[in-house]
Amino acid sequence: MNMSWIPADWPAPDNVVAGTTLRSGGVSQGAFDSLNLAAHVGDDPVSVKENRRRFRSDCALPGEPVWLRQEHGTTVVPADSAPIQAVADAIVGRQAGLVCAVLTADCLPVVLTTEDGSEVAAAHAGWRGLSAGILEETVAAVEAPPEQILAWLGPAISKLAFEVGAEVRKQFVNKQKAAADFFSVNHRGRWQADLYGLATLRLASCGVTRVFGGGRCTHTEQDQFFSYRRDGRCGRMATFIFRTDS
Repeated sequence: MNMSWIPADWPAPDNVVAGTTLRSGGVSQGAFDSLNLAAHVGDDPVSVKENRRRFRSDCALPGEPVWLRQEHGTTVVPADSAPIQAVADAIVGRQAGLVCAVLTADCLPVVLTTEDGSEVAAAHAGWRGLSAGILEETVAAVEAPPEQILAWLGPAISKLAFEVGAEVRKQFVNKQKAAADFFSVNHRGRWQADLYGLATLRLASCGVTRVFGGGRCTHTEQDQFFSYRRDGRCGRMATFIFRTDS
């Protein structure tokens, strides 16, 4: 494992590269220590620029990622024509060398690839976007049929650490009764939500059943990941995917 990122553990085709950065290996200080890749959280812009340079170098990216302005919505944009800082929460790439990426610090990052590696995508799936249908919209934006798509779930807050109110549970269960299986009531009468399970359910509902990843916790693995719920003011990791010519 590289010190500054973890590769996606899935049977993607050889021409697809994907993974998630860790919080280590950068130059940011204080709350953003150290590989913060977000330019919108109050970090020193010079530090963010250097962190992004290191990100490109360490992960052998073919170019600068197409950075999005994420708003917990359901908008999906194409990587080849997305404007700078496009307002969207998912991006689809079909050309080699275009890096699709999303920034997270507890929300669930999801990357997709087709079996032949001709299309890739990245989605930012916090509970709001997940409930609203960001994964369904991302799958629909991929031209290949869902049964030809693989998904990898990057690091997110785990069920044990993610407490939500009844209103959040209701939003999911009203759309899919099976979503109730991914909420457990706690001693305070609130609910522990399983983002990994909810995402897997949503993907299955639109035909994507080969889902990998999960099992990490951004909230409890403090040395590895930024966590907004744990720290409030903090940096962001990048989850990325791109296809090569080969």
